[in-house]
Amino acid sequence: MPQTQVKQVVAALIIRNGKILICQRTENQPMAFKWEFPGGKVETNEELKAALRRELNEELAIEATVGTKIAVIQHTYRTGNAVELHFYRVDEYEGEVQNRIFRDVQWVERQKLPSYDFLEADVAFIKEISAGKVL
Repeated sequence: MPQTQVKQVVAALIIRNGKILICQRTENQPMAFKWEFPGGKVETNEELKAALRRELNEELAIEATVGTKIAVIQHTYRTGNAVELHFYRVDEYEGEVQNRIFRDVQWVERQKLPSYDFLEADVAFIKEISAGKVL
């Protein structure tokens, strides 16, 4: 079986007033209607934090101050696609959050995260966040 290249992905844990921003994919995106944290693919030769700042500007129209790396998770989907997710904390940003590409965007209390249908790669991490083990 051919070796699958691992896609580098960055994601933001944007926190405001004790709530975390989550985003729902549209019907036109892969894994439609699943919830995720904002972020996206890292371009070739792009630094991780720079990629996250770019993605947050494209998706939400904000200029983020990317903070500490919280976690790195590797996941291989049943399709064989593999991702390495780099999660960063974002406590500060300039601009108002605008939904530019998602079906929905919500601020959610940590304990309520498991009630949302997240991407498979995020599920175990969601449980840790909701239990207060992370953040």
